[in-house]
Amino acid sequence: MAATRIDGKAVAEDVLAKVKQAAADLESRRGVKPGLAVVLVGEDPASQVYVGSKGRMARECGFHSVTHTLPADVPQADLLALIDRLNADPAIHGILQQLPLPKGLDADAVVGRIHPDKDVDGLTVVSAGRLASGLAGQAFVPCTPAGCMVMLRRVLGDDLSGRRAVVVGRSNLVGKPMAQLLLLANATVTVAHSRTKDLPALCREADILVAAIGRPQALGPECIKPGAVVIDVGINRIDAPERGEGKTRLVGDVAHEPASQIASAITPVPGGVGPMTIAMLMANTVTAAYRAAGETPPTF
Repeated sequence: MAATRIDGKAVAEDVLAKVKQAAADLESRRGVKPGLAVVLVGEDPASQVYVGSKGRMARECGFHSVTHTLPADVPQADLLALIDRLNADPAIHGILQQLPLPKGLDADAVVGRIHPDKDVDGLTVVSAGRLASGLAGQAFVPCTPAGCMVMLRRVLGDDLSGRRAVVVGRSNLVGKPMAQLLLLANATVTVAHSRTKDLPALCREADILVAAIGRPQALGPECIKPGAVVIDVGINRIDAPERGEGKTRLVGDVAHEPASQIASAITPVPGGVGPMTIAMLMANTVTAAYRAAGETPPTF
């Protein structure tokens, strides 16, 4: 039997509906409109597309949305000064520094300058430390793993006690926070990576397999335990000559078709994790606004 398709677009729409309602309620009761500032440095085409989509979604959610576009040769001091101004602006509840930054700029220093209470991308050391300490209710969780957890809960519920989880990938953006979130949900977690020996055998032990290694279709059916839930974070573009000369298509880190014949549920690529990332950015922003107003944030 083919695996159930975990529809990230549908789940994201549900999250965004809750975000819009929460934002409207906060503005109605307290006169506070959630504010999101996105900082873009340089003219990277992909970054421009991402920033544009984030700004549009913020406006759709009823947020106060601003985008600061700086030239690629902006001095580090000027970029840090902008972050300081946004930190001090009470109308801004979330700050997102679009990455990567052009050469010559210190991304760690820039991200680290964002106030932890406005770190809606969940990338500061303070956010990571809070999450690692089990203080998820005080932390901002990076948007992609946060979205993965929302989808997992739709399939398996909130308590993952007794579940064996394997996260393939150890990045600060996905792998490490994903492992922390699974631990907080009482799963037994193993983090695998490029140096892991006999990766397929390890993956076959997983009731929950999260693939976040950035290698197209690297995890084949030999990596899937029968009945596992598979969350495929990868988004890779590969050649698709069957579609015509020069054509490409998007695939995940998991070989989707054979894996879907073994797993019980699996996220597609595209249409799985991707839509959840921007939805959780909006959720983090409305959470930041609620916290700034001294109110308990909604759950998503």
